Amino acid sequence: MVVGASLAGLRAVEAARRAGYGGAITLIGAEPHLPYDRPPLSKAFLTGDAEATFYLGEDILRRDLSVDLRLGVTARALDPQARTVITDAGPVPYDRLLVATGAHARTLAHLPALDGVWTLRTLDDATALRASLRGAADVVVVGAGFIGAEIASSARAGGARVTIVEAAAVPLVRAVGEVVGRVLSTLHERHGTRLLCGTTVEELIGDGHVSGVRLSTGEVLRADAVVVGVGATPAAQWLTTSGILLDPRDGGVVCDEYLESSIPGVYAAGDVAHWPNGLFEGDDTMRLENWTNAASQAARAAENAVRPDRRRPYETVPYFWSDWYGQRIQFVGTADADDVSVIRGGPDEDSDHLVALYRRGDRLVGAATLNEPRKIMKYRRFIAERGLWSAAESAVPV
Repeated sequence: MVVGASLAGLRAVEAARRAGYGGAITLIGAEPHLPYDRPPLSKAFLTGDAEATFYLGEDILRRDLSVDLRLGVTARALDPQARTVITDAGPVPYDRLLVATGAHARTLAHLPALDGVWTLRTLDDATALRASLRGAADVVVVGAGFIGAEIASSARAGGARVTIVEAAAVPLVRAVGEVVGRVLSTLHERHGTRLLCGTTVEELIGDGHVSGVRLSTGEVLRADAVVVGVGATPAAQWLTTSGILLDPRDGGVVCDEYLESSIPGVYAAGDVAHWPNGLFEGDDTMRLENWTNAASQAARAAENAVRPDRRRPYETVPYFWSDWYGQRIQFVGTADADDVSVIRGGPDEDSDHLVALYRRGDRLVGAATLNEPRKIMKYRRFIAERGLWSAAESAVPV
């Protein structure tokens, strides 16, 4: 059984069949939709330049992959002794289970619920937000992470006045570090988006529908729409009574190097999974929220689940991308580094290109680029080969 009819869930099903598994597969998804492509939801979908893309048709899933597809069904609990997932449509038994339930968007719980205040995670979220942005003259985005920045870029493309409110002094510090975060944040001002750092939302103003935002500085912003992009939490709450080991920091599922959880026969992959990435010695468990990892990690988890005698550890060089204002940002590796060296572009340069390298000990462990797609893939291979810092610049000429 696979719980989570997302990209990860779909890739798990496909990998199990490729591995020669001929038994029954049940795929459960809380949303009513077939597995769809999420990255465009904060980009081209919001601007109206693209519609939703579904990976496979229902007939292929049911007929060609022989999947018992159950959409619109939510997992409520796991009973590992009975090897059963309790859903809102009744109990479903399993022999081996793969948890691919992804993550939920965080909200501003201390603020009242008003119309016109949105989070973005699902296709239904994106459809409602797109309709809201079409008539919005003033948009406030809370959070300057990648999702917030992409939404701001999409709103600007639609002609709205956009302000981003960010609590941290520098955006994206956890994702790319302070040096690169500061460089990337300059893209907002250069494209007409106001960025307020070190600032929080104190109050939402409106009578039923939001009309303004009061900030910690005392300033009040006009707002026809407010989008909250302050991160996500693993969708693992349904597992809390199962006895499975969950990470105390965020509640994600803790796995070993083979992506098996503390409960034998229960695996996890995608946004919900913590695991030790052996490529980066000395790191604690890693949890990744990106398209690339969801696909490859789920495939390995499924292979290990159906062929445990041939199981292989999952090691990867993390990779993600983000598009703002027509610019392509890409990152490989980890930002947990001893030093960051900007070898092209920088905070004092008005440039549409950036190359930054991340060192830990004597190894290159990460690279960030702006509009350098060929270079980033070479750095990814170099990191995968455990390349030395001293050879990094010569390995990929600027």
